[in-house]
Amino acid sequence: MSKLTTRHVYTSESVSEGHPDKVCDQISDAILDACLARDPRAHVACETLVTSNLTVNAGEITCKKWETVNPEQIARSVVKDIGYVKPNLGYSFDTFNYLCGLHAQSADINQGVSRERPEDQGAGDQGMMFGYASRATPELMPAPIILSHRLLERCAALRKSGEIAYLEPDSKAQVSVLHENGNPIAITTVVISHQTADVPLKRIQKDLKEVAIEVLRPTGLLTNTTEWYINPTGRFVIGGPQGDSGVTGRKIIVDTYGGVGSHGGGAFSGKDPSKVDRSAAYYARYAAKNIVAAGLAEKCEIQVAYAIGVAKPLSINISTYGTATVDEAIIAQVLAAGEIFDFRPAALIQDLGLTAPKGWSYRQTASYGHFGRKQFPWERTDRVEVLREACGLARKTKKR
Repeated sequence: MSKLTTRHVYTSESVSEGHPDKVCDQISDAILDACLARDPRAHVACETLVTSNLTVNAGEITCKKWETVNPEQIARSVVKDIGYVKPNLGYSFDTFNYLCGLHAQSADINQGVSRERPEDQGAGDQGMMFGYASRATPELMPAPIILSHRLLERCAALRKSGEIAYLEPDSKAQVSVLHENGNPIAITTVVISHQTADVPLKRIQKDLKEVAIEVLRPTGLLTNTTEWYINPTGRFVIGGPQGDSGVTGRKIIVDTYGGVGSHGGGAFSGKDPSKVDRSAAYYARYAAKNIVAAGLAEKCEIQVAYAIGVAKPLSINISTYGTATVDEAIIAQVLAAGEIFDFRPAALIQDLGLTAPKGWSYRQTASYGHFGRKQFPWERTDRVEVLREACGLARKTKKR
């Protein structure tokens, strides 16, 4: 009996580094970077709010040498780097008003996290976190979210280089992909909404369509019937914090898998790695990606759950959506054993080097996705062979 062919269209969006929510994420993570550079054991929960001509920081921070951290200076530097340098946009690095409400972390929370033995460190909060991977793209990510990110990264590069000088920092992209039996086969729709100077719409549409074709053509997914919507309202001049307020942690689907799979609800930016809604989500991605890269499944989702102050996870669940090449129960047993992937907070933090980033920063995670970019340690596929052996599969023959 032949297998039934199934088709579906899935859509994901990305928002640029100049989107108000992403401005907030980057400021919060830049403050986190500054704290960890002074104190790898700093506890940080930093929130940012931006609106017209105003930036606000609030939250809890306990950090050695905190007096040497200047949150306002960090915020202005981040905003300048993003590209808000024109006072006429209603929000500029050198003119916004700044308020700071950062204070020390609650001792009640700290007693649940800190331990005499580092390996006994408790989870910084309760909750469940998810990691996901699939063979849909070379990055082992869903295609719609990766393509949306890449579009906006290219637009940002052209804006900053001056090649398309009329582009301003705020933008969104959305890509709809037709899948057949779970595999991407065509891009059905591309949407780009980009803040610009006051220039003719036809020029904007022509230029940005050319950019999108340049980015997307190598995928082989563009077709003659791909639909294009570029600045579909007809005008996008007022944008950024002048056009919409922003808050840290409001783009959790953009940050992860574009809506594919599940999400525990916890945001990432502004949180040190003792907060497992960030660090355990990274580690779950690490495990899921290695499972897929090892050929144990075509796609994989891992859920892990914690209680605040408790080191051992309450549960670890795996789903391969029926694509596993070995018994899914075997993969689950390997994960539960904790020998290849140890989900205790102190262990996973050490495993990924999350308190002392090398070659990457938390601010880098805060725009264009936390997953699918090779500079981050949770994107390594260095557990492939040991996973295959643990699941009873032979080693892969290395190509000569």
